[in-house]
Order: sequence, then structure tokens, then C-alpha cells
Amino acid sequence: MHRRWLAIVAVLLIIQAAGLTWHLARGASPVTHPASSTIESQTIPATIGVAERKDVPVYLTGLGTVQAFNTITVKVRVDGEIDKIAFTEGQDVKAGDVLAQIDPRPFQASLDLAQATRAKDQAQLENAKLDLQRYQKAGPLANTQQQIDTQAALVRQLEATLQADQANIESAQVQLDYTTIKAPLSGRTGVRLLDQGNIVHATDTTGLVVITQLQPISVVFTLPQDQLQEVMHAMTSTSSPLKVFAQGRGNQQQLGEGQLALVDNLIDQTTGSVHLKATFPNTDYALWPGQYVNIRLLLDVRKDSTIVPSVAVQSGPQGNFVYVVKADKTVEARTVTVALTQANQSAIGTGLQVGEVVVTDGQDKLKNGATVETRSPTGTSKTSQSTAPRSNAAPTS
Repeated sequence: MHRRWLAIVAVLLIIQAAGLTWHLARGASPVTHPASSTIESQTIPATIGVAERKDVPVYLTGLGTVQAFNTITVKVRVDGEIDKIAFTEGQDVKAGDVLAQIDPRPFQASLDLAQATRAKDQAQLENAKLDLQRYQKAGPLANTQQQIDTQAALVRQLEATLQADQANIESAQVQLDYTTIKAPLSGRTGVRLLDQGNIVHATDTTGLVVITQLQPISVVFTLPQDQLQEVMHAMTSTSSPLKVFAQGRGNQQQLGEGQLALVDNLIDQTTGSVHLKATFPNTDYALWPGQYVNIRLLLDVRKDSTIVPSVAVQSGPQGNFVYVVKADKTVEARTVTVALTQANQSAIGTGLQVGEVVVTDGQDKLKNGATVETRSPTGTSKTSQSTAPRSNAAPTS
């Protein structure tokens, strides 16, 4: 009897558990709520931009190093003692300015001696010419022909001596001029390498000072060899030199505008790059020798291009596309071709017209036909404004 009751209780518990399980399963079944349809139909906030018609510059970029246009170490060319230093370190000098003076007295004495020797030989020549004239006037009756020929030879000899004396004078004058050390070019002096009172020699390896020409100034930069043909084509297609812009390392400040002066005649095989040189006026001394700068080489300007912010262009299985906002605030995914991307802007080749509105932020939540609440890049709502394309929009060329 006890076992029978236990069996009955067990059966009741099983029935009760089965009923509870069925109830829970029924209560957990999905129920469609009206709110879900509201979520699907709600507007999605998105930032927009407008396709514009602009001229797009085409740049090639590279890293460059500033070099002095000319660098010269000023050295002495004669031996002697430095009497005077006529410049200060870091001074801007012009070609021909006096930098230093070497004791000129020994060289002045050599010049005086050469001039005196020439005067002596000049007097001998004049006397020899007079004798020759007397011999020739008297004729062969008073003098032998040999005497006349000998006197004529003496005149020619003294004339040659006089020419040698003149050469000695010029050489002495040059040596004297070398005692005054002048700037060979315009530029800025560096650290003075010699002091007043030093004995210098023409064979010394140490110079007096280094002068660097800063106006104009050069920048040497590199480009990949794959871009060489673009540069050569741009150079041959225009009669004016290509423009080059130098910027700071952060690209926040333009340091100068110059012109392309040289494309090297060989490619560096170790790096696969080609060296180019640009010349800058550097009127404000913004460029300094040894400085690293970012270079932008202007190849071309594409006129009347259709421009959108680069962030508006998305990549998909079928290629690049943008979300275009239509007049009813719905979006359309439209395939486009990108002709060029420069400075966070993309030039659209086909697929978009000037004046059409595109989504620049929030594309990850969008799909074809979605309704958007448009906002400007500053966050201002544009729901009250029309996003329809302008009626006078022209197709891109």
C-alpha cells in the first residue's frame, strides 16, 4: 500500500512538472510589439556635405632637405700675418666685402721692386733704340751690317725684357691684392676659424670662415621612380617651371614657394627613388640649411571637377559608392568613380552631379531607402532645409 501511494505521488509530480514546462515555453514565445515597427521607421542622424565644382590641384609629395645654394670656405692665398678681421660671426655679407687683411708690406715691396726693374729696362730699351737709329742712319759705310743687326737684336731683347717686367708687376700686384681677403659671394658668415694675429699660409687646410648663400636656397627631395614619368610629362607640357611648396614637418605652415630646378639623371637603385632639386627665394629666411621639410610638387590643375569630402566615399563589393540624400530625406547608395584624392577631398569622375547632397558621417547605419535627419559638419540640424539637388547642377565632365 505504501509503495502504491509513492507511485501515485510520483506520477502527480511528473504531470505537474510537465504542465509548468509547457506554460513557460508558451510564455517565452516571441511576441510582436507595435514599438518594433516604430524603430524600423525612425530617422537616422547623418552628417552631410554638398558636391561642389572646384579646380583641383594635383600634387606629388616627398620629404626634402634644405641646402645652401652655395657654400664656400674662404681661405688665404698668400702667407703672412692677419692684421685685421673685418666681419662678425653670423653677419650677412655681399660679394666683394672685405673680410680680413693680411700684412701687405712684403708684397708692396715686391711690387715696388718689379716696377723699378721695369723702369730701368725701359730706359735701356729707349737708349738701344736710339743707337739703332744712328747705325741705320749712318749706313754700311760707317758701320758693318753685323753691328746694325746686333743692335736690332738688342732692341728686341730689351722689348722682351720689358714684357717680362710687366708680367712681374702684374704678378706682384695680384699677390698684393690677395692680402685683402674679400667675400667671393653674398651670404651669411659662420663661425670665425682664425683670429687676428695668426700667421697663415696659402697651403693651410683651415679656412678663415664659411659663407653660405641663403637667398636663394635649394631643397633636395626624393620621389618614387614610378612618379618620374608624371614629372617629366608635366615639365614638357608647360613652358614655365613647375611650382614647388615647402611645408613644416606637421604640414601646418607653408615655409616657401619655389620652382623645380633639376631632376637627377639617374635613379637610386638602393631606394628606387629619384632626386629632384627646387630653388626658393627664401626672402624671409624661413628655410635653413639642414632643415627637413615636406615638399608638394604641383603637377597640374584639373579644372571644374566635382568635389566631395573624402569621408563621403565608401568602398563596397561593387567598388566605390556614396550615399546621396534625396528630396524626401531618403538615401540612395550610388556607385561613383574617384578620379583623384587630395587634401581630404575627392574628385568624382562619374556618378555624381554638382549640388547633390551626400552623407559624410553615419554611413554605417544606413542602407538604401533609409530616412535620415541631416546635420551639417558642425552638428546643426538640417531637417528644415531642403536637401534636393540644385536645378542648375551640371553633370561632371
